[in-house]
Amino acid sequence: MTDTTTDQPARRPSGAVVPVLAFAGIVVAVMQTLLVPVIKDLPQLLDTAPSNATWVLTSTLLSGAVATPIMGRLGDLYGKRRMLILSLAVMVVGALVSALTSQLLTMIVGRTLQGFAMGAIPLGIGLMRDMLPREKLGSAMALMSSSIGVGGGLALPAAALVAQHSNWHALFYGAAGLGAVAIVLTLLVVPESPMRAEGSFDLLGAIGLSTGLVLLLLPITKGSDWGWSSGTTLGLFAASVAVLLLWGLFELRVQAPLVDLRTTARPAVLFTNLASIMVGVAFYVVSLVLPQLLQLPKATGYGLGQSMVVAGLCVAPLGLTMMFTAPVYARLSAKYGPKTTLIIGLLIIALGYGGGLGLMDAAWQTIVTSVVLGAGIGLAYSSLPALIVGAVPASETGAANGLNTLMRSIGTSVSSAVIGMVLANTADNVGGIAVPTMHGFRVSFLIATAAVAAGLLLALCLPKAGRPARQQHTQLRASSEEDASLERAEEVLRGFRGRVLGADGSPVARAKVTLIDRRGRQAGAAVSDEDGGYVLAVPAEGAYVLAAKASGHGPLASSATHSGEERAVELDLSLPGETVHA
Repeated sequence: MTDTTTDQPARRPSGAVVPVLAFAGIVVAVMQTLLVPVIKDLPQLLDTAPSNATWVLTSTLLSGAVATPIMGRLGDLYGKRRMLILSLAVMVVGALVSALTSQLLTMIVGRTLQGFAMGAIPLGIGLMRDMLPREKLGSAMALMSSSIGVGGGLALPAAALVAQHSNWHALFYGAAGLGAVAIVLTLLVVPESPMRAEGSFDLLGAIGLSTGLVLLLLPITKGSDWGWSSGTTLGLFAASVAVLLLWGLFELRVQAPLVDLRTTARPAVLFTNLASIMVGVAFYVVSLVLPQLLQLPKATGYGLGQSMVVAGLCVAPLGLTMMFTAPVYARLSAKYGPKTTLIIGLLIIALGYGGGLGLMDAAWQTIVTSVVLGAGIGLAYSSLPALIVGAVPASETGAANGLNTLMRSIGTSVSSAVIGMVLANTADNVGGIAVPTMHGFRVSFLIATAAVAAGLLLALCLPKAGRPARQQHTQLRASSEEDASLERAEEVLRGFRGRVLGADGSPVARAKVTLIDRRGRQAGAAVSDEDGGYVLAVPAEGAYVLAAKASGHGPLASSATHSGEERAVELDLSLPGETVHA
C-alpha cells in the first residue's frame, strides 16, 4: 500500500488549466484516428503488403495500452505534470519520425512512439483531482475523459481534408505541431501536483503487464489476418492468460505494486472497469460503420456516395456532442451521482444504436445518429473517472485511471476485431473487391447494442454511493485533495470536528485547518465553512496536532489525541500557538 505525501507547495491553478489539459487529451486522441482516411492506401504508400501495413495502426494501439497504466503510476510517484510533458514530447518525436519516412519499419517505430502519449489522459484526470475545487472537478474530469472521443471524432474530417488535398506526411507534421503547442501551454499554465505516492516503481510488474497486454492484444488485432483458430492466435491467447495470472500473483506480493489489485477488486472499481470495456466497444462501432456507409457508391443501392471529407464531417458531431455534454454531466452527477449518470448515458447509447438501425438512408440521418450516440457516450465516458476517483486513494489516482483508460482501449480493440470480422464475412465480392453490405452494418449495430446492454447490467451492479452525514451537515469548500483524504479516512475511523473562532469569539470562515501526525506529516486538511465549522477524519488512532490559520488572525497549533470516536475540538485563534515538533 502507498501513502500520500505533499512534499512541495502547490501553485494555485489558473482558470486555463482545464482547457489546456483537455486540449492535450484531444491532441493525444487524434493519434488514434490520424491515419483512418488513408488506411486503404497504406500498402501503396509504404510499398508493402496489406497485412504488413496494418502494423502501422496496431503498433500505436499496443504502445498506448502498455504506456497508459505505467505512466499513470510514474505520475503518482514522480509528478503527473512531469510525466504528461514527457508523454507529449515522445509523441512529438514519433510524429516527426513518421513525417520524414515512407519506410515501413521506421513508420512503425514512429507510430509506436505516438501511441506512448495515451498515458496523458489519465495523468490529466489525476492533475485535475489534485488541484481543482470540488465544485469544478466533475465537469473538468468529464471533459478530460471525453477528450478521447472528441479528438477521434474531430480528427476524421481534418485528416481527410489534409489527405485529400496535400501530401499524407502533412498529417504527421500537423500532429507534431499540435503536440508542441500542448507542451508549451502545459509548461506555462499547468502547475505540478503536490501529491506524491510513497514507494518505488515496480519495474518487474511493468514488464509483466506489458508482456501480458501485448500477448493479449496482438491476436485480438491480427486474428482476422492469422485466422481465429490458427495455432499462432490460440497460442498467444493462452500465453497472455498465463503471463497475466503470474503477473497478478506477483503484484499481490509486492509492497508497492504497479497496480493495486486489491483496490482494483473492489466492486466499485471492478464493475466500472468492466463497464468501460463495453462502452469502448460501443464507441468504436459507429466510427467503423458510418464512414464506410457514407463513402460507398450509390450504385450499391444503399451506399450514400459521399466524399471522404463529407463523411468525416457527418461523423464529427459525435466528438462535438461528447465535448458539450461535460457541463450537462456535471449537473446530472451532482444531483444523482456518477452511477446514475453512467446508466443514463448507456440508455441513450442504446437508443442511438436502436434508432440508427432505421436511419441509414441519407447523410442527414447519420448526423442524427452521431449526435445521439455522442451524447450517450459523452455521459458514459464522463462518469467513468468520477467512479474510479471516488473509489481509490488519491495516491493511486493516476495508476487507477490509467487502468480504466486501458479497459476502454481493450474495448475498442475488441470492437475493431469483431466488427472487422463481421463486415468481412458479410461482404459481397464485386470484381474481386469485398464490398460491405447493409446486413453487415446492421449486425454491427446490433452487436453494439448487446455490448451496451451488458454495460448496463454491470453499471446496475455498482454499489450505491452513500454520502457521509457529516459532509451533509457542513458544506466545506475543500479541495479535491482534501476531499480524497476525508473519504479515505472515513473507511477507517471517525475524526475531529468543531469550529474555528476568532479573538471576539465569532466564527472564522475560510480558515485552513491542517491535521499533523506524530512524524510531522500532513495527515489531512479542511477549510472552515461560513459558520467556522470544520471536519477532519483521521487515518489511525493516536496523537495529532491541529494547526489552524486564517487571514488576519494569528496561527494556532493545538495537540489532540484520537481514540476511535468522533471528538469535538474548538480552535480559538486568539490563543497563543504551540510549537509543533515532528
